Amino acid sequence: METKKRVRFYIDGFNFYYGIKRSVNADPRWGNAYWINVVDLCNSFIGPDEILDRVIYFTASPLDSGQSSRQSAFLNANKVLNNEKFEIVRGKYLAKQITCPYCGASISRQEEKKTDVNISVRMIDDCMKNQTEKVILISADTDLIPPLELIKTSFPNIKLKVMFPPSNFSHEISSTMLAWKSKVTLLEKNLVRFEQAMMPDAIEGGKYSIPPEWKRKQVL
Repeated sequence: METKKRVRFYIDGFNFYYGIKRSVNADPRWGNAYWINVVDLCNSFIGPDEILDRVIYFTASPLDSGQSSRQSAFLNANKVLNNEKFEIVRGKYLAKQITCPYCGASISRQEEKKTDVNISVRMIDDCMKNQTEKVILISADTDLIPPLELIKTSFPNIKLKVMFPPSNFSHEISSTMLAWKSKVTLLEKNLVRFEQAMMPDAIEGGKYSIPPEWKRKQVL
């Protein structure tokens, strides 16, 4: 019996979450995508000769308490449902002061740090340690092209795939993958898969529950 190929997903949480948020503004049905079992979503893309080894979710705790609470509920629920199949790697948010180019006022903006570096290091380290036969990156961040190129040249037996989060696109990444004869997957065309991966509203007897802001809404 042929051994199935191990697949690991590397999710850029910032790209992923804000892509969904932009999609909600265009189509309210995407509101159902906030509260999903990420492993179930990734599993829906696994081929018959593959097995999902792990989903690694890279993120940082928002400085806003409401956002942080919603994120914690989402991450904890996924961890409880998926155990070792779901791993969280954290960077951090910093408050950055920028000057408005129109009025000159000083504006505080959250900026995520270390995520692209964490993703890069982890993908390469997993390849070096023979932890996977296929790398699937969910991000449209062009800063992640160099590690993809390194994996392509240094680990030619490892397959590479890129998926763009909803409402995200990078011509540079798309062109790079096409040059390697691989077409990117647009998750914005896969709303049904998100809906099928939704978690129950309450998990572990209500210990982890869907935030009220994310409650399902009937879309007519």
